[in-house]
Amino acid sequence: MSKKKSPEGGLVYSTNPNFKLKEEVEEAKTPGASQQDLRVWLERKGGGKMVTLVKGFQGKLSDFDDLAKALKSKCGVGGGAKDGEIFIQGDQRDKVIAYLVQKGFKVKKAGG
Repeated sequence: MSKKKSPEGGLVYSTNPNFKLKEEVEEAKTPGASQQDLRVWLERKGGGKMVTLVKGFQGKLSDFDDLAKALKSKCGVGGGAKDGEIFIQGDQRDKVIAYLVQKGFKVKKAGG
């Protein structure tokens, strides 16, 4: 049977008077769309399949996940978000760039 990990990383008690749990630490605000400078890449992932990558997003993890979900929905394909990158299956660069520009982001094609 596996043990479930707590969000505190197994912390039971701390003698540090300045210690705060992760929920208590405030996340940095997400800059406005016009202040974000995103890059859209086209890469080959495992098996030679094409993947559209969006890099350079700064802000809250929840806003990052919301943007990834909106892009996947807009393109009508699968994908995901991790390690600061949003990946969309297939060559969807034009759709992704059009959507991001419509939302007010600064976007550039990068890579090959």
